[in-house]
Amino acid sequence: MEQFLDKAADLGFDGVMLMAKRPHLSVLDWPPAARAHLRSHAEKLGLRVACIAGYTNFTADLEHRDIPNREFQIRHVIELAEMARDLGCGLVRAFTGYEHPSAMLDAQSKMVVESLRECAERSAELGVTIGVQNHHDIACDFESLYELIREVNAPNCRAMFDAWAPALQGVDLESAAAKMAEITVYTTTANYAVRPRFRYHPTLVNYEKLLPTVQAVPVDEGFIDYRSFLAQLEKGGFHGPVAYEMCSPLRGGGGIENLDLYARKFLSFMRARQAVE
Repeated sequence: MEQFLDKAADLGFDGVMLMAKRPHLSVLDWPPAARAHLRSHAEKLGLRVACIAGYTNFTADLEHRDIPNREFQIRHVIELAEMARDLGCGLVRAFTGYEHPSAMLDAQSKMVVESLRECAERSAELGVTIGVQNHHDIACDFESLYELIREVNAPNCRAMFDAWAPALQGVDLESAAAKMAEITVYTTTANYAVRPRFRYHPTLVNYEKLLPTVQAVPVDEGFIDYRSFLAQLEKGGFHGPVAYEMCSPLRGGGGIENLDLYARKFLSFMRARQAVE
């Protein structure tokens, strides 16, 4: 973790998101004394711990109702909130849930809302906000996410609204950003090139069109218009962190030189925006 912080500072980042699982910030490996050391190290580097990234799935394992999986996950989120407090961070990221065949969609949505509400209520005592990222199946479209946050109805449950999901869903990004800006506290960027896929059918001497794949490219080279997206978020009142992630195969490979190149291109992109403003 110290090497990760050193790397982020050397590249020129203002802050970091810490992944709440091994090899980053697992609750199994970071007791209070270790957290204090990590916070001190980040502060010496001038880095802000902007978010603790939780990995929840509140609809998991519904085929085994005797296992209190939802309670396990809520307790885990509270531990992450305690960890966030100790690191001087006020935000824990949560996911909703993947749609499960063992229950009706409405029941799963209700389960997610109730879980997030309890996470928010318990985290409020620690001064921590629960940020819901539009990642899993439940409420992955911006309209549903907006309604989910409203239904949770907790002042410290807000959206961590990203552009890549609505962009891949074919939604108008500016309209989505305009609606979500007021409840968004954090956004994560990544850009992609869309690659079409086809399957050849020799009996028809023709190709069947398949769902396209995407490949990560530098932030200013993909099909997602981040200039317009971020401008619309800011116009609507968003003033939170803008993060950058490399969580899928990159064009150019996963060598450290290529990772550094992508990171520096993101920082240049953001500084150019700030200079214009």
